[in-house]
Amino acid sequence: MLLASAVTVAGVAVLVLQDDPASAPAAAPSPTAAPVRPALLPALDDSAPLPTPAGLRPALEEALAHPAIAGRLAVSLVDTETGTTVYERGAATPLLPASTAKIATAVAALTALPPGQRLTTRVVAGATPGEVVLIGGGDPTLAGSSAPATYPAPARLTDLAARARAALGATAVTRVLVDESLYSGERLAAGWKDSYVTEGAVAPVGPLSVDGGRVRPDRVRRHLDPALAAGEALAALLGGTPEVLPGTAPAGARELAAVVSPPVPLLVERMLARSDNDLAEALARHVAISQGQPASFAGAAAAVRSVLGPYLDEVGVGRDAVALVDGSGLSRLNRLEPAALTRLLAAVAADDGSPTAERLTPVLAGLPVAGFTGTLSDRYREGDALPAAGVVRAKTGTLNGVSALAGLVRTADGRLLAFDLTADGVPAGATRQAEAALDRLAAALAACGCR
Repeated sequence: MLLASAVTVAGVAVLVLQDDPASAPAAAPSPTAAPVRPALLPALDDSAPLPTPAGLRPALEEALAHPAIAGRLAVSLVDTETGTTVYERGAATPLLPASTAKIATAVAALTALPPGQRLTTRVVAGATPGEVVLIGGGDPTLAGSSAPATYPAPARLTDLAARARAALGATAVTRVLVDESLYSGERLAAGWKDSYVTEGAVAPVGPLSVDGGRVRPDRVRRHLDPALAAGEALAALLGGTPEVLPGTAPAGARELAAVVSPPVPLLVERMLARSDNDLAEALARHVAISQGQPASFAGAAAAVRSVLGPYLDEVGVGRDAVALVDGSGLSRLNRLEPAALTRLLAAVAADDGSPTAERLTPVLAGLPVAGFTGTLSDRYREGDALPAAGVVRAKTGTLNGVSALAGLVRTADGRLLAFDLTADGVPAGATRQAEAALDRLAAALAACGCR
């Protein structure tokens, strides 16, 4: 069922149609259904002339001169219909991408993982009566007992516990082991700030957590050991006072219960819309598993790079243009050429009916809509950026000294441009000003015929 709601942007009421979460089925929609691309992309005019550098320059000059980004901004603009680069400035320079790196993770995940794949959390019988093992399947969306209802509906620990309790019958649970053997390697990536976990930006990366490892679903603070916390939450639901310890499941253990996440395409949409760091790291590790790599930071980075390689080869961008050490973009060691990201976005936006284009459609659905959804819901609501509300779809990226915006914009003439705007070296305390300057620049592109 579609739910109509009015959203007010700077005093203008806009009717928005969206799925009603309350009426959505418990099972996620079939991921093999044909994507409805016209609902995701604006009406375009492929006969309109391409923007030219000379035509674009006046639209760019004011924003480029803003003190927060002046002399620091790399720009890459690509026409999605023809693949033509219409403007670039520093686009071939490897830069710190921040969270725009999640676009690369999303493309890799949708390419490497089956669209029907779901992430499974299981409880199996332990080696002795009364012992059970909680096995992490790499689902950071697993929700605890106090988590609010969301769409798509996540797997829930309460369901897992109820099914396990029913399978155990009269057997009392005396011990819960938590099995994290799906992943390997370090829990924190090279180049991450020591304070990321305490600030709540991300949980220590492992295959087992509840509510993204948060101490409560409505708090940002994370558990230092999310798997042990998940085991303790399960133990409380199973009743009694079982001890909770790290461990591994016995070979051939009898499964008592299992719950599954939404399918990968919906996880990708959620990851992009919310800029979910935990989900980005999980998806990158599942890409690693699919490619026979270790489910570690190094394995995920190698796998993502390998999966993206053919796309980069096809558009003539070297494979070194994407050099990521994590899936979320949090590491300050990540490097990504803006030209590579715009070409990936152009591949995402290709409306040629090909299986590749259809498979990548969740990237379009997940990109936040300016002024309305996700990380852009409170931007593009006033001033010079307001006319681009509802027109720009883009992923944000923010780290100390870095402000980035990458996505798609329809020009006044009806051309669809993939863009990457990355400001590296933003002065301390000027992040908001840099974001506002990037928003005005995207709005200028939306208003520009630029011939």
